[in-house]
Amino acid sequence: MEGDLDGRSRKRRRLSNEDDSASKTDNHKRLTHSSLMRSISPPPLRRSKQSESSQVAQSPFQLTRIRDLPPSSNVDAVSLKDILEDPLIAECWEFNYLHDLDFLMDAFDPDVRDIVKVHVIHGFWKNEDQTRLALKEKASKYPNITLHTAYMPEMFGTHHSKMLILIRHDATAQVIIHTANMIPFDWANMAQGLWKSPLLPLLPSDTTPPQNAKIGSGARFKMDLINYLKAYDTRRTICKPLIEQLLKYDFSEIRAALVASVPGKQGINDDLETAWGWPGLKSVLNSVPVQDTEPEIVVQISSIATLGQNDKWLDKTFFKTLSTSKNAAPSKPTFRIMFPTADEVRRSLNGYQSGSAIHTKIQSAAQVKQLQYLKPILCHWAGDGPQHSSSTSVPVSDAGRKRAAPHIKTYIRFADREKSRIDWMLVTSANLSKQAWGEAPNAAGEVRICSYEIGVMVWPELFGDNATMVPTFKTDTPPPGARKDGELVIGARMPYDLPLVPYAKDDVPWCATSSYNEPDWMGETWNVG
Repeated sequence: MEGDLDGRSRKRRRLSNEDDSASKTDNHKRLTHSSLMRSISPPPLRRSKQSESSQVAQSPFQLTRIRDLPPSSNVDAVSLKDILEDPLIAECWEFNYLHDLDFLMDAFDPDVRDIVKVHVIHGFWKNEDQTRLALKEKASKYPNITLHTAYMPEMFGTHHSKMLILIRHDATAQVIIHTANMIPFDWANMAQGLWKSPLLPLLPSDTTPPQNAKIGSGARFKMDLINYLKAYDTRRTICKPLIEQLLKYDFSEIRAALVASVPGKQGINDDLETAWGWPGLKSVLNSVPVQDTEPEIVVQISSIATLGQNDKWLDKTFFKTLSTSKNAAPSKPTFRIMFPTADEVRRSLNGYQSGSAIHTKIQSAAQVKQLQYLKPILCHWAGDGPQHSSSTSVPVSDAGRKRAAPHIKTYIRFADREKSRIDWMLVTSANLSKQAWGEAPNAAGEVRICSYEIGVMVWPELFGDNATMVPTFKTDTPPPGARKDGELVIGARMPYDLPLVPYAKDDVPWCATSSYNEPDWMGETWNVG
C-alpha cells in the first residue's frame, strides 16, 4: 500500500544510533538565494556567446540543496528557506504527507513568522491517529497555523501531494510543486526536485476566462489546479478560500501541464474538464509531440508498490499510457525503472537511514514474481559500486547526486538511445503504484485512484517552435556544446548520472522490510525485528 510505502515515521527507530542531525538544515545563513531571483516557468532566455541566433533557457526543474555535499554539487539548488524566507509572503498553503511544523515555521522570515497565515493540509483522518494528534499539539504553539484534514474516501490512499501555494503582499502569488515531505530529513541529504511558477500578477478586473485552454498553457494549468483543489471540498470546505484567491491571478506565463491524482473513481469515457491519474497523464501526452528516433522512457522513483504477479497493469495500462504522444511515432519506446540497491543505500550520505524513505517488498511469493518481471528493466541509482568499476569506459555525466539517496520521482522520455535530447519530463510526488496512478478500468469502465498526488510536465514545444530540451548536470543551464544556430535549447536538470547502469544478475532492489547485517559507512546495520 502507498501509505505503508511512505510511512517512515514509524520505521526510523530501526537504526541503532540515530540522531536528529538533519535539523542542521535550519542553520543556513539568511540570504536570498540567487536562483529565486529568476523565473522558472517560463525560464529566461540567454544569448549564446557562440551565436547570436542561438538561445538557451534554464531548466524548468531544480534540485534541492544537499547539506553534506560541496558547493560544486549544489549550483542552482534550492533550500526550503530559499523558498519561504521572504518577508513579502502573507499566506502559505502547505500540502504534504509528513509535516514538521517547527521546521516549516523556522523557514519563514522571523519578522513575519508570527503573522503569516499558514494552512497545513494533511491526510490523517482518523481521530485517534498519533500523527494527527501530534500535529494538533504542535499547531497549538502557533496561533497562525490552521490544520485541514483532506477528504480521504479510499481506505488505502494517502495524502501524498507535495505543494506550496504562496499569496504575497506585493499582489502576486506563486505555486511550488516538489517531492519532499515537510520534515528536516527530506530537505537535508535526500535527492529531491521542484518546479516553481513565476510570480503570478493579479488579473485586470474585466478579464474573461479563456475557453478551451490548450494543454501546456497557463490558463489550462490554472483550470486543472483549481479542479484539483476543488477535490478537497467534496465533503467540507477546505480550499474554497484559496480557490477564490487564485481565480484573481494571471497564470499566463506558466508553460507546463499539471499531472495530478485525486482519490475516487472516474469513467474513462467521462467528459471531464480535468482527468486524474494515468487517464490525466494520457490526456496530457496526447498533446505532446515526440521525435521519431529510438526513444527510451526512464521511470525513476523511491517506492514500488504491489503491481501484480504479472506485468499486465505495468505494460498494458501504465507503460501504454507513457507511450502516448501527439504524433503517431512508429518507434515503440523501451522502458527502464531506476531504483537503488542496498549497496547504494549503505553508501549514501545518511547510510541505512536513507532506506527509511525508499520502499519495495520482495518477501512473498507474489512479490518475488513481481521482481522477476521488473528485474530485466531495473537500473541503478548510482551505478558506481565495486562490480561496476571496470564494466564500462563510456564517460559519465555526473549529476552530483550519487550519494544523496533518491526521494525525487522523475519520468523522462529521452528521444534517443544516447539520451542527448528529451521529449518530455515529469517531476511528481507519484511513485510506481496503482494507488497513485489508478487501477486498470473495471467492467464499468471506471478507474479507481486512492491517493492525492501532484506533478508538473514540460516539453520543448511549450517554449518555441524550434526548441529542444537537453539534460544538464550540476547546473540548470545547457552546456555550450548543446547549442545550435537558430535553436532555443532548454535545460532539464538531471538528478541521476548518464549513461544508465542496468542491474547485474545478482543485484536486488533495496527492501526496507529486510534486514541487512553488512554495516553502512557509519558502522550501522539495518535490523527488522
